[in-house]
Amino acid sequence: MKENVLFVAPHPDDEVIGCAGTIKKLANGGNKIFVLVMSRGKKELYSDEKILNVRREAEAAHSILGVTGTRFLDFPAPDLDTIPISEISEAICKVIVELNINTLYLPHYGDIHHDHKIVFNAGLVAARPVNGNPVRSIYTYETLSETEWGIPEPSDAFIPTCFENISVFFDSKVEAMKCYKSQLKEFPNPRSLKNIESLATYRGASVGFTLAEAFMVIRIINE
Repeated sequence: MKENVLFVAPHPDDEVIGCAGTIKKLANGGNKIFVLVMSRGKKELYSDEKILNVRREAEAAHSILGVTGTRFLDFPAPDLDTIPISEISEAICKVIVELNINTLYLPHYGDIHHDHKIVFNAGLVAARPVNGNPVRSIYTYETLSETEWGIPEPSDAFIPTCFENISVFFDSKVEAMKCYKSQLKEFPNPRSLKNIESLATYRGASVGFTLAEAFMVIRIINE
C-alpha cells in the first residue's frame, strides 16, 4: 500500500545525510514523500540571504530524490531549547494531520545536538496514537557528526534495528548531498562524501548489502 511519509529534519541537510537513499527508494515505489525542515539559523548568526541559499539547496536536493513537497519552519537554530516544546510539537502535528502522514522519520534522540533531541521529543508527542492520529510507523535516523558524537551511554546509543538496501539509490544520495554546497565538507570531516559512503558501506556490510541506511524502530502499529 502506498503511504504518505514525512522526514523531519532539525536543520537542512540532516534528512539527506541520514535518509536520502531511503527517500529515493520510497519515492520510486510510488509513495508520497514530504520533508519538514524545522528551523532557520537565528538572525544574529545567519543572514536572510544565507537562509534563502540553503533552502534553495534543500529544494534542489529534494527534487533529485523525488520529494513531493518540502515545508520550512522558522524556529531558531541552534536555540530550539528556548521554544516551548508544546509549540514545536504542535507545528509538527499540524503537518502530520494536514498531509495524513502514515510513516514518520525523526532524528535520533541520543544525538549530541540538542536541537535533534528536542525535535525527536516533539515529534513523538505529535505522533501520539490518539484522536485518530494517522501515524502508524516511527523510525529514527542517524546523522553524521551528530549521532556518533553523542554521549556513550546505552540509553543514548544508536542501535539500528531496521536496514534499507540503498545500493541502487546511493548515487542519488551523493547527487543530493552535492546540492548542499554550503554544508558539504572535505574529508575527514564526517559530513564529507567519503564518510557518507563509508557509513553506507558499513551499514550495508552489516546485513549483506553493498550499501544501506540504518534506522531504529520506535513504533509500528499494524491494523
